[in-house]
Amino acid sequence: MKLAALLEAAGMAATDGAEATVTGFAIDSRKVAPGTVFGAFQGTEANGEDFIPAAIAAGAIAIIARPEAKVEGALHIADEIPRQAFARLAAQFFTPVPAHIVAVTGTNGKTSTAEMTRQIWRMAGERAASIGTLGVTTPDESVSTGLTTPDIATFLSNVSGLAREGVTHIAYEASSHGLSQYRNEGIPVQAVAFTNLSRDHLDYHSNMEEYFLAKMRLFDEVASEGATSVIWTGASLSEWSRRAIEHAEKRPLRVFTVGERGEGIRLAAHTPTQLGQNIRIEHDGSERTIELPLIGAYQVANALTAAGLALAVGTDPALVWDAVARLQPVRGRLERAVIAPSGAPVYVDYAHTPAALAAAIEALRPHVAPETGRLITVFGAGGDRDHGKRAEMGHEAAQGSDIVIVTDDNPRGEDPEAIRRHILTGTGDGAHDISDRRAAIAEAIKLSQAGDIVLIAGKGHEQGQIIGAGDSMRILPFDDVEVARECAAESTQG
Repeated sequence: MKLAALLEAAGMAATDGAEATVTGFAIDSRKVAPGTVFGAFQGTEANGEDFIPAAIAAGAIAIIARPEAKVEGALHIADEIPRQAFARLAAQFFTPVPAHIVAVTGTNGKTSTAEMTRQIWRMAGERAASIGTLGVTTPDESVSTGLTTPDIATFLSNVSGLAREGVTHIAYEASSHGLSQYRNEGIPVQAVAFTNLSRDHLDYHSNMEEYFLAKMRLFDEVASEGATSVIWTGASLSEWSRRAIEHAEKRPLRVFTVGERGEGIRLAAHTPTQLGQNIRIEHDGSERTIELPLIGAYQVANALTAAGLALAVGTDPALVWDAVARLQPVRGRLERAVIAPSGAPVYVDYAHTPAALAAAIEALRPHVAPETGRLITVFGAGGDRDHGKRAEMGHEAAQGSDIVIVTDDNPRGEDPEAIRRHILTGTGDGAHDISDRRAAIAEAIKLSQAGDIVLIAGKGHEQGQIIGAGDSMRILPFDDVEVARECAAESTQG
């Protein structure tokens, strides 16, 4: 396709030299081939403008960069926000796209909500996919791993590739990093969801207000005109949900609230059962009871938010509610890994923020045997990330658990012992400090008794432990689910 035609389609001014044929888009100079449009962006660790000469030498025909960037030998498409300009232009190249696209933002629940939306569509007979922390999950259930929000060229290429394979419905996670860096722009988004907001990523965002506003770009700019906003309200309307509603109304988007106070889907009651929970919901003037095969109150929030997204794009309500009753747990999200020799179930969860850890603990507590049962929690905190949440995580673990074991997560470039000490300032006396994660999991299983529940939190679906940083970084194979199973088997043999 000619560059001039792409510029016109994106509503951008065409200039001399725009008659060249575009063969692709890249933000990594090593991926540039003849005919590529190269995006040169300033980052926290590197400046893409430094690689403009290398990109041109490799065959880049145009460079999208700030007006003050130095470009010689290729067309300079200058923009004060080059990331956004790159996304707008690339979206005209990567076509077609599926007819139905929805996006989910929030601190917790994005992965589960996006994946549950995909499940609902699949069970309703649609060819659906999800994109996010787990990677790209296709209609045949195959998964390719990746970042929560991949770079814009990869994202748009994935979306278009799925459409060419016959996918008609996509649900994707919109992270605050991705939204602030314009990594999911340019495609029509029929419905957007906001799950919740709590402390996270304050190593990247300067404060909670900046973090929230990054999330709200999904509502303010990314969602298509007239799109539906699905907003979780819970039993009491949080300040962040209230403000999300304000953003939706200002745009304006159709507001579809979900939860105990929901006007789109009202959660009238939910009762824990041994392997899930019974929920009673009201939607479109009718009431129904559903046996949800998932443990945890916040899984109800994820499931109903997913239902709201499916309904928003026109999926038959009868098919939606039938599918909700058959939802499967998402990898690493309150996933039951094994039953310990003691009879205690062992759950793995991705919770790595204070609010998420508290929610996982709260979800499991009703399933602990009354009076005699204990909740045993194993967790750590990642290195080179927000230090302020560590003591808070320790506090939440100590408040909700009977036994706490603090261990290493992904220490990255920090001293693992220093990270654990920071967490232990929040746990108070009595927490166990076991650096080796496998040993910590083994100890939790060894300590468990009938009626107990073991929670292993922090890494969820991850299959490696990140040690060191920079050139000395190593990723050691480590899967909490597999390790828990191995430790349970070893405990049986012992």
